[in-house]
Amino acid sequence: MSDRAANTTSASSAGPASHPAGHPAGHPAGTRNADPGEIAKFEALAQRWWDPQGESGPLHRLNPVRLGYVAARAPLQGARALDVGCGGGLLSEALALSGADTTGVDLATAALQVARLHALETGVQVKYLEAAAEELAATEPASYDVVCCMEMLEHVPDPASVIAALATLVRPGGSVFLSTLNRTPKAFGLAIVGAEYLLRLLPRGTHEYSRFLRPSELATMARAAGLELLDVTGLEMDPLTHTFRLGPDVAVNYLAHFCRPPISLGAAPGQPNP
Repeated sequence: MSDRAANTTSASSAGPASHPAGHPAGHPAGTRNADPGEIAKFEALAQRWWDPQGESGPLHRLNPVRLGYVAARAPLQGARALDVGCGGGLLSEALALSGADTTGVDLATAALQVARLHALETGVQVKYLEAAAEELAATEPASYDVVCCMEMLEHVPDPASVIAALATLVRPGGSVFLSTLNRTPKAFGLAIVGAEYLLRLLPRGTHEYSRFLRPSELATMARAAGLELLDVTGLEMDPLTHTFRLGPDVAVNYLAHFCRPPISLGAAPGQPNP
């Protein structure tokens, strides 16, 4: 949850009606791929980021599951890992505790301050940067073994731009892990109406339905960036315990594992293969 996105609408106006094909094709030159209002919304939660009983409670319950997914598919001990949209550092610290040399990046200043303070308190070594993925990709191409971007793509105006940056940041042979929400009536009912309005597990307005991404759309964006899809797995929530588990149902939340193929002859370092 970070590098936040475009204007939030209410559940009634953002419902599962018709959706135009595709997503915004880009953002003006010299501007960041983020919406200041969306960043401010999540900065307001910063001081409660590490409270498992607060608004970030679902992330605390989700974190071990998404870490397990990453660790089962990519070696973390000694790896260079990047957490894009790190927020208060939940996944960043978990990656570091698993042995990875971890960097977390975000655009929410207050959330980064909380992340740095928590790392100081716990002694976990994480490098935090206030930067957009596109900015980091311009200075650190092909620098990371594992790149994660969790619960963020549905919060940015141009997810394809972020994915292209992730493909540049990961080294040839490295892994990119993404998680987001599927654009289905079931996701609207559970993630917005249920989680935000009925059960109040999340603040109202956390999500905008039109920003949700179908797995096929995610795969198309990744393929255009030079990434190969290896796996898509559902993230299922138990309605009684509000805990998460991996499963075959990708209709609401899902995780995806991509790899950047080993560099081919003639491909420039730091650029996706043709």
